[in-house]
Amino acid sequence: MLDIFKKLYKGALSEFWELTEQKLKNSQKMFIVTANPEIFSLANKEQNVRDMLMDDDTTIIADGIGVVKGAGMLGINVAERIPGVELSEHLLKTGNSLQKSIFLFGAKSDVLDLLCEKIKVQYPRLNIIGSCDGYADDKDAVFEQIKELEPDIVLVALGVPAQEMLIYKHIKDLGRGIFVGVGGSFDVLSGAKQRAPEFFIKHNLEWFYRILKEPKRIKRFYNNNIKFLFEVRRLKSKK
Repeated sequence: MLDIFKKLYKGALSEFWELTEQKLKNSQKMFIVTANPEIFSLANKEQNVRDMLMDDDTTIIADGIGVVKGAGMLGINVAERIPGVELSEHLLKTGNSLQKSIFLFGAKSDVLDLLCEKIKVQYPRLNIIGSCDGYADDKDAVFEQIKELEPDIVLVALGVPAQEMLIYKHIKDLGRGIFVGVGGSFDVLSGAKQRAPEFFIKHNLEWFYRILKEPKRIKRFYNNNIKFLFEVRRLKSKK
């Protein structure tokens, strides 16, 4: 786990925005993993997830405050968290200003339809070159379509770690584009769900807001975040 922490992007959010903008301008390829405690825990148990994260071509950003705090406990300075939903919004905005193309893959069909309509209104110069909901029987075939279309941005909302592993499976065969697994971001971006109020965002309490709204999340929070914290403390004691 320590080597994954060391591989985290350590710069500020504004610097990362500049990096992704340059990648888009130059039609370069980039695979971004928005890391939360869950994917760290999975990497501890599943070698294929670990291999994906440690690949030289994988860029890992700290999506959750727990990852930033955990890194700090281990003496690794990560400037700030970079939430996946904000990254998605940045890519939509930048793609629009640069008149780029996008492929959307994941979520329920009604949520995807809402998102497509919203993009057409708010980002009219961003070309939705293709889309598919998350219930496709052959997800590899969807990536074959992506390979043919060569979009500049590909957002995949299939949940952790399925979305990352699917991108990783195909990324070597793709020539260009920024690829990101965005989890439940389509729900927020489409307006189907509301993001936490500004107070919770500002004080890094979005996780708490989600538990308040959906109490059933508490078991998942314990299994991932609390166990993650214990593992970080164990690593710290060994240093």
